[in-house]
This record gives sequence, C-alpha cells and structure tokens, in this order.
Amino acid sequence: MKRTPLWQAHHALGARMVEFNGWEMPVQYTSIMDEHKATREKAGIFDVSHMGEIEVKGERAMELLSYLTPNDVAGLKENVVQYSALLNQAGGIIDDLLIYKVSDTRFFICVNAGNARKDFDWMSGHAAGFPGVEVVNLSRDFGMISLQGPNAEAILSYLTPHPIGSMGYYHFVTTTIGESSVLLSRTGYTGEDGFELFVNWNETAAIWDKIVTRGKSFGLRPVGLGARDTLRLEMRYPLHGHDINETTTPLEAGLGWIVKMDKGDFIGRQALAVQKETGLKRKLVGIELLDKGIPREGYEIVKNGEKVGKVTSGTLSPTLNKGIALCYVPAEYAAVGTSLQVDIRGKLYEAQIVKTPFVQSRVKKTVVAVEEVKAE
Repeated sequence: MKRTPLWQAHHALGARMVEFNGWEMPVQYTSIMDEHKATREKAGIFDVSHMGEIEVKGERAMELLSYLTPNDVAGLKENVVQYSALLNQAGGIIDDLLIYKVSDTRFFICVNAGNARKDFDWMSGHAAGFPGVEVVNLSRDFGMISLQGPNAEAILSYLTPHPIGSMGYYHFVTTTIGESSVLLSRTGYTGEDGFELFVNWNETAAIWDKIVTRGKSFGLRPVGLGARDTLRLEMRYPLHGHDINETTTPLEAGLGWIVKMDKGDFIGRQALAVQKETGLKRKLVGIELLDKGIPREGYEIVKNGEKVGKVTSGTLSPTLNKGIALCYVPAEYAAVGTSLQVDIRGKLYEAQIVKTPFVQSRVKKTVVAVEEVKAE
C-alpha cells in the first residue's frame, strides 16, 4: 500500500489505519463521533494527501478543459476554484474534481485518489487534439491537508501572512507557512468553514505539525476517514464510486448545476441533452429513517412491496442521531415527503425522502472576495 507523508504522524497519534483506494490511511484516532463533533464545533485536521493533482497548461488549456468538463471553465476567474466532472460519452461521471484557475494558460486540478491515474490518462489522451497543451501528473509532488471547522480561520491566521479573512468561498492564493510555499483554498468537504492546503510532498509533515501545535488551544483534533465520510454525507456531498460513477449522470445525481448546456460542445453533452428532453428515469435522493436503524450501502429500497433502488451511502448521523442515506429511486418516487422502506438484514424500516443537505451548511459564502476588496 502507498503511504502519505503523514504516515508516521498518524502512528504517533495512535490512529487506526486501513486500506483505502490503495493507500494506508487513518480511519479514526479516537472515535468517529468525537472527531465529527470536534469538526462541527471547533476544528478538525485531515490528511488528504492521497488525492491526485494534475496540471493542464498551454495556450489551449482552457479549450481542452471546456471540452472535457460540463461546467463553464471559460467563465472561471483567476484564483477561483470550480467544482466539475469528467464525463464519458454517455454522460456518466468518470470522476468529480476541482479546477483551480492559475491563469488563462494554466490550471491546477484536484481529483479523487482512486481515479488519479485513470483521469490523467483520459485527459492526456484527449490533449492530443489540442496541440501545445501539456497534461502533467503532480500527484506525488503534493501532500494535501484539510483544516475544517469554525476555528479554522483563527488557527490559520496565526500561521500565514495572507489576510485569509478576506478570502472568498472557493477562492485560492499561493502564500507561505513558515518557509514553505502553500496553495491555500477556502474549500472543503464537510459543510464547515475551512481551508485546503497543497504543500510540497516533503514539507507536508512539517506543515501538519505547525497547524496541530497552533490549533491545540482552539480545540483542533486530527480526523480520520470515518468522520470525513459522516461529515460529507450530512451535507449530501457525493462520493465517487458510491453515489456517482460512470453509469450515473450529473442530472440524475442532482448535479445539474454544473452542466452548462449552452456553453458549446463537451463530452457527454448529447447524452445529457437526450436526458433533458425525455426526462430522468431515476434520481439521487436523501432519506431519513423514521425507525431506529442504520442504512448502509447496498441495502435495498422498497416501495409498495417492490425493490426500487439501493442505498449508495448511509450512516447514523452524529448531528441528527438518526439514520440517513443517499439512494437512487425511480423519478416518480423522488418527491420530498415520499414514504419508502429500507431492507436492513431482512427487516423493513420506515423511511422518508427529505430535503437535503441533512444539516445546515456553515461555509462562509458571504465573505468579501479578495478581488472585490482590491476593486474598492
């Protein structure tokens, strides 16, 4: 198994390590409940160095990315991040990703750990049709740390000279922590205010130590993959390979907001146009269990005695203290308030489709963006 630059730090902290997409990663340090609660109430720090990084550069870099993804790359401003996806010709999601625009001719992309090689090959293969564009796999050049929670800004403000209080949501800068250069973005996967840091692979452990030391007085806790999953599920953030994959489209997954049909041609556009015209046959919905129980991935969804879908992600919500899940159901059963049942080891549990996210997001979308401050 591959190891991140924080492998020794995890062992020193007593983490329980598991295999995840070929990486040896911490699943928890104390308990999922404690780490989840610490992130919601104070701050949590996550090792996400297993994620992949890809650079696309050259005069036609924007054209290539516009063709590869359904969102409006041409409208993306410098130092702003965009959530998007790689689609196949059928509109299926090869991977979801974040695009960081460094300049008109240079883009930095963060992809899921298990898909990094596949994404790089897909992008490189299509780059041949865009002469002058270079696609570079930087996955082993960068470690990645996520700092999330209401105290995240206060912790980082002691460590970096950049005025991060003025950073807008989904904006990024290149700054420093100590002597190390850091790409710092106001992004995350928890629904809390927070930041993600891309750091030189060999300097990641030193940056981690600085943040952990500075964060102690703010209640900062290391958080493993277990709580990362419960945090993202409470926010309905999809997990590739579970809630979305190459057989599900953004429209079915409730990600229609990243599909810009009027921007011009892109891979998967024709298939999505047909879906829009004929209507969706299934939708990804959020459900809450009305009975006490925990819906897990793969459990059957039942309606009127018939199996109509399966749970794609499920857990006991630490915030709500009830079972929550995502699942695909036929479009005619997808309305909020619809009653369903979940088959948990042969017993049917009552459930109901609810509006998502399951808990309120607390990201700081109202922060004044850096370029807006400069423009005043």
